[in-house]
Amino acid sequence: MQTIYAGKLHTCQLWVGRSSRHRDARRRQAGRRDQLMASATAAVEPAQTQKQTQKQLSKADLVAYIASGCKPREKWGIGTEHEKLGYQLSDHRRLTYEQIQQLLDALCKRHGWKPMMEQGLMIGAEWAGQTVTLEPGGQFELSGAPVSNLHLTSNEVNSHLFQVNSIAQELGLAFLDVGFDPKWLYDDVPKMPKQRYRIMREYMPKRGKLGHDMMFRSCTIQVNLDYESEEDMVEKARIGLALQPVATALFANSPFRDGKPSGFLSWRSNVWTDVDPDRTGILPFVFEEGFGFSRYVEYALDVPVYFVYREGNYLEATGGTFRDFLQGELAIVPGEYPTMDDWVMHLTTIFPEIRLKKFIEMRGADGGPQEMIVALSALWVGLLYDRKTQAAAYDLIKDWTSADHEHLRAAVPRLALKAPFREGTVQDLAKKVLALSRQGLDARDLQEAKYLQPLEAIAESGLTCADRLLQEYSSEWGEQIDRVYSPEHTF
Repeated sequence: MQTIYAGKLHTCQLWVGRSSRHRDARRRQAGRRDQLMASATAAVEPAQTQKQTQKQLSKADLVAYIASGCKPREKWGIGTEHEKLGYQLSDHRRLTYEQIQQLLDALCKRHGWKPMMEQGLMIGAEWAGQTVTLEPGGQFELSGAPVSNLHLTSNEVNSHLFQVNSIAQELGLAFLDVGFDPKWLYDDVPKMPKQRYRIMREYMPKRGKLGHDMMFRSCTIQVNLDYESEEDMVEKARIGLALQPVATALFANSPFRDGKPSGFLSWRSNVWTDVDPDRTGILPFVFEEGFGFSRYVEYALDVPVYFVYREGNYLEATGGTFRDFLQGELAIVPGEYPTMDDWVMHLTTIFPEIRLKKFIEMRGADGGPQEMIVALSALWVGLLYDRKTQAAAYDLIKDWTSADHEHLRAAVPRLALKAPFREGTVQDLAKKVLALSRQGLDARDLQEAKYLQPLEAIAESGLTCADRLLQEYSSEWGEQIDRVYSPEHTF
């Protein structure tokens, strides 16, 4: 039986609903990462790969990999990911690698997690289909196991946060529930000892001004969803891209940068507009006739490769595309052709507003309070896991123009729900979207619609988490940013 209890009241919410700890998380078989909802692929150290001597991969093989994600509705899962900004209670500084290592070690010893290693260093842990990994600046990420309903998502999140917080308190640490570091500069943030992050860190400034902000100072919530067929994927991708700004607005929770207001309600979302044009953005081709698995592969083939993984090391490969690699022309490994592992890893280095692997990732939300984590999954499951509701959502967006999409992408990070759209505002649009999502969740007949309540309260009031943070900053905080490091804004 699920127990709902009252938790601490965050300033961005009018309702809090939480479920009991997940007492019987199912263990997955060893092949879980080949399943559709292997949401932690991007963070897990790839298998050792020998020089390719088998059949050279073709584009058709790459398309077939993504297409293999199609599965019947009864096997669909929900994979939820969230990141947290850790800080030291004594001085509010970000966590060092040594402190994170202590936290990971305690997770393994007390709760049965298994360490994930890279060159002798612990870089994460895994248990029962879940992984805990480190983002470049030590942001602490849970990639959840694929589960069948939102109650299990809630249980998973609650269990994880209970474990992490109990250990963190003993170590004098805590985690902020915001989407961007409100105070510390890039140079203040400890850098995690992962090879791939070093390569990305050096490459990012060559392609945009805000790549380091993205890597080291931002936090997000994501949900990974299944599709039934190529046609179903296309519809979900179009709905996801069109409505991603609505999610960004509802979840806006990053108004500060460098110790003061940034001028944006979601600075995290704005960051993505100046990271790397080769691998970010709206993907206008998704709305074009003929879009499908093959067209996404064409896009991914022309994205530059960051690195290849050989004999336990990440080799910098910037300068060539995966298309070059497919033709044996990648400079770092001349004459060598990619393996499927190389393709899978390459897909994790592409960062559009939605991302296609063997599932679809919804990537537009700021990190936020505990109840908002499940709320994101609820929003998208409601819209996309019921046929009738998905059709209605598609009807809502099918006549939007490229100018509409570009306007929302530009206006929402700054204004969130107050952004104008057509004859109204994004707040008006958000209310329609949430009504559809509730309809879809009700159709599932699993009593999951309650997880939308934090979003419905935000849409009704027109005040996002970011709006409320700014109100506190200008009033009771006395414009002192350190006041954000408080129990009200900590997991």
